[in-house]
Amino acid sequence: MTAPPAREPEGLESGPEASGASRASGLVIVDKPGGMTSHDVVARVRRLAGTRKVGHAGTLDPMATGVLVVGVEKATRLLGYLTLTEKEYAATIRLGQSTSTDDAEGEITGTASAAGVSAETLAAAVAGLVGEIQQVPPVVSAIKVGGQRAYRLTRAGAAPELKARPVTVYEFAVTAMRRDGQLLDVDATVRCSSGTYIRALARDLGAALGTGGHLTRLRRTRVGGYRVADARTLEQLAGRFEVLPLAQAASAAFPRRDLTADEARRLANGGRLAAAARPAAPPAAGPTAAYAPDGALIALVTEESGQARPLVVFA
Repeated sequence: MTAPPAREPEGLESGPEASGASRASGLVIVDKPGGMTSHDVVARVRRLAGTRKVGHAGTLDPMATGVLVVGVEKATRLLGYLTLTEKEYAATIRLGQSTSTDDAEGEITGTASAAGVSAETLAAAVAGLVGEIQQVPPVVSAIKVGGQRAYRLTRAGAAPELKARPVTVYEFAVTAMRRDGQLLDVDATVRCSSGTYIRALARDLGAALGTGGHLTRLRRTRVGGYRVADARTLEQLAGRFEVLPLAQAASAAFPRRDLTADEARRLANGGRLAAAARPAAPPAAGPTAAYAPDGALIALVTEESGQARPLVVFA
């Protein structure tokens, strides 16, 4: 099966390198604080790493906290593939109010009592947002329309009409409900595909219930194989900056294929290999990380037509 095309890593720039710090290649799993943009985090990591070759895999809104996967040097070439991986979130949705941004940073644009929303009614509405769904992104988002970001058009008074896109919500579980007069705050965990907007889920849940809704809290707890328990704050990184080495970083996110020395040489030179023998399982849907006998990461490969071809080579 052919792997989906990788997305361009975000926040990546080239330019003169800063001096005085190690430039080891690898990933940094950052616990992003609230109030910072993802680009702000990348800028901080550039200074800590001593290089401008830094990017991130998947934007988090300024209000959001949690896992932001940052790549340094060669690891930036992993980011486009990591962007496509499954995500998990812990969120709080406020029913009874709609906002201009679908989260608490926007202006309130509508109110409707959520006092009559029962646990059963809520569960039914949540169930309607699970599975393969068509989702319209928020108008204040980084989606490009005619080469311009949707949020810039919206702030200029020319909000674009965005088209619905297919996304998959694997799990949408309510964990708590709290009433405050006409408002209802709902805590939930969400496990979803790349490209899913949790703000849009909050908006659509409110629309389904006739109350309006917006996001008041969002914490990303997992990106692929990288969990918030393994993330480090910027303060911790400032005290001791380390990267997750390439080989270890790839093994946490992709299936592994161990190569012979001859296979490693061929793949490092851009050659193709026979597809891996998998008598009891189908080919991996996404990339596979291929390793030399000494444990070095050689490439990410995809399988098609009985062959494994390199997507990106690191050797």
